[in-house]
Amino acid sequence: MKFLAYGPHGRENAAVIDGDRTFDLRPLIGEGRVVDRGFLESDGIARTRAALDAGELFELFGAGGIDGERRGAPLAPGKILCIGLNYRDHAAETNAEIPAEPIVFMKAADTVVGPDDDVLIPQESTKTDWEVELGVVIGQTLRRTDSEEEAMRAVAGYVLSHDVSEREYQLERGGTWDKGKNCETFNPLGPWLVTADEIEDVQSLGLRLSVNGERRQDGTTADQIFPVAHVVRYLSEFMTLYPGDIINTGTPAGVALGLPGNPYLRAGDVVELEIDQLGAQRQTFRDA
Repeated sequence: MKFLAYGPHGRENAAVIDGDRTFDLRPLIGEGRVVDRGFLESDGIARTRAALDAGELFELFGAGGIDGERRGAPLAPGKILCIGLNYRDHAAETNAEIPAEPIVFMKAADTVVGPDDDVLIPQESTKTDWEVELGVVIGQTLRRTDSEEEAMRAVAGYVLSHDVSEREYQLERGGTWDKGKNCETFNPLGPWLVTADEIEDVQSLGLRLSVNGERRQDGTTADQIFPVAHVVRYLSEFMTLYPGDIINTGTPAGVALGLPGNPYLRAGDVVELEIDQLGAQRQTFRDA
């Protein structure tokens, strides 16, 4: 199944795609709500499947079920945990050593916007950068575990995530990376939350990103230094993972920081990104 959200920002309604049909999730989740911790914590995925099988959800009509509607982020997240330098080719392009342990930083949940919403370039920014990433959505509470199998059982699904970054704030202003990661609109999410059972091998997904029609990133999760199972288990050592938390698992080579001339984003640039089986996004960048 694929969960999605549609409608005006802050007033989105949830829907679910089952096969090639789209169903209204409001009878199960309520009006003006999207998938969140409460939904996942209350076995929302299993309840959705049961409701679909029982014919309790109404089909939404139109192309894709929501033709013409704004697409919102399919999840209202709790924590957004991020892994830096998690692709071998990305570490190489930035002249960074392969990390011995995952590099962890955090983004605020209020950076999340819809997959096709405009992204705002901070005032006076000259180094706003792109990063296509696989997002891992936690579906069960996970406390310190030594088992990667247990860690993967806690995963509800996966989502396409755009970890937009301001490199001057991140790397040149001292302190942690968080300053360059938490600007307004800096985490477009979606279009879907795809349940884990639909992804046969999370370590063989292609990731691609283009700027103004020019391919910039073309990688695969097979190149991750720390695979998804390792990352989830590792993070559980240091904090409790709750349903609705997201882990952004890093980006492959091809970011502006690592390209000749550092072609950072400017107002009017259009970024398109996709991950196999997880859908596509398209954002126009605007001055804040």
